[in-house]
Amino acid sequence: MTSTADRLSAIFAALADPTRRAILGMLLEDDMAVTDVAEPFAMSLAAVSKHLQTLAEAGLISREKRGRVIWCKLEPDALRAASVWMQGFGQFDPVDLDALERFLETELQQDTLAGPIHEDPAED
Repeated sequence: MTSTADRLSAIFAALADPTRRAILGMLLEDDMAVTDVAEPFAMSLAAVSKHLQTLAEAGLISREKRGRVIWCKLEPDALRAASVWMQGFGQFDPVDLDALERFLETELQQDTLAGPIHEDPAED
C-alpha cells in the first residue's frame, strides 16, 4: 500500500503535464475509448497510452475493457484527496469540480487553438 504522500505526489505529477490535463478535460464529458482519447493528439497511440497509464497510476482515471475496447473514466475522488491536503494549509478552498471543469475546458480550447500537440514519446 502506498502512503498518502506517495499518492499525492503521483496526482500532482500527473496534473503537471498539459496533455494529461487535456485528457482529463475530455473525460469530464463522458467515458471514452482509448482510441477516441488519442484522436485529437498528434502523437502515437503508445504515447497516449503512456499518459493514460500515468493518470491511472495516480488514481485520476480508471480503465475497463469492454469487449475489445478499453474505456477510460474520470475518477474525481483523487482530486478530492489533493484538495483535502491543500486545505490543510488554510490558504486553499475546496476543489470546486465545476470550476475545474471550466479550467480544463479552457486549457483544451487553448491547446486546440495553438495547434496539435507534438510530443516525442521517447521523451517520457
